Amino acid sequence: MMLFLDLDGTLIDSNGVWLEVDHRFLSKRGLAVTPEYSYTVGHSIAPVAARFTAEYYHLDERPEDIMAEWLDMARDAYAHTIPLKPGALELVKRADAQGQKLSLLSSGVPELSMLAIRRLGLDTYIKDYFFAHDVGLEKRDPRVYTLAAERFGVPPTDCVLIEDAPDNCAAASSVGFTVVGVYDDFYALRWEDVVKNSKRTVRSLEELL
Repeated sequence: MMLFLDLDGTLIDSNGVWLEVDHRFLSKRGLAVTPEYSYTVGHSIAPVAARFTAEYYHLDERPEDIMAEWLDMARDAYAHTIPLKPGALELVKRADAQGQKLSLLSSGVPELSMLAIRRLGLDTYIKDYFFAHDVGLEKRDPRVYTLAAERFGVPPTDCVLIEDAPDNCAAASSVGFTVVGVYDDFYALRWEDVVKNSKRTVRSLEELL
């Protein structure tokens, strides 16, 4: 059995950082976040979100430059302030102690993600990483999960995913993953979608201990 762990919103309390980045980035240009924009970029990997941002707001800026500005805004938080969610460190410690095969499975920017992972000591227990960013796919794409399973040589039906995003829960479940849905305030209005697409749901990782 392979255990895959999401990072943002599951192991670390970081989703609010990206809301702040969106607001700061757009307000500098006299623009406002719309519900459609927030939903789309909140479910995207950074390169896709940057292209969407340029097109959606008709910006005369390269997606690479948009993404670089986002990373500069978020880097300090990942390096210094974003906290673990309750039970996260204990969960990975226990899985490692039990000899459980585990990997991160994240849509985050690898550079930023690793800043937080190392600072918070998660790298002591998590040795394998699968970033959707590296395969150019969003985590709501079911192919992410089949590729992750293939990388580690296990069938999807032998994989467990701990995840907070409802569309990601649905995508993983659709290819045979067993999904444990975790509550996060960012997706509070879609909690029922998480419940519908998960084998089990928890309000806190502490419930898994």
